[in-house]
Amino acid sequence: MNQTLLIYFAIPLAVIILSAIFETFINCPLKVAGITFAILLIVAFAAFGTEFLVAVIIYTILSYITAFIINRYNERDDKLQNIEDLIINNQSENNNNNNNESNCINSSSSCNRGCNRRRVF
Repeated sequence: MNQTLLIYFAIPLAVIILSAIFETFINCPLKVAGITFAILLIVAFAAFGTEFLVAVIIYTILSYITAFIINRYNERDDKLQNIEDLIINNQSENNNNNNNESNCINSSSSCNRGCNRRRVF
């Protein structure tokens, strides 16, 4: 009973959690799966025996899938952050350009800050 709970509940949960943590540091799902395989292989021969080898392969696949999902999530989050930065920078540039143009219009002297320059998109 104790080994059944360990094999079907505790070890898969630990593999998922540790794979997610390793992926945030390593950023390579294959390396995370390789590390998981190595650790579980040592545990298999030390504690369970050869009948645990099938479970080691299944846990390695689970580790890879978890790391791959976390990797895609991190990449998507980075892309969204880059898009947000571009939007914020674009808005601040527009505000600066509007301020420069209004300063040029309101001043009677010539403006040397590029008031009449064209925007290139």
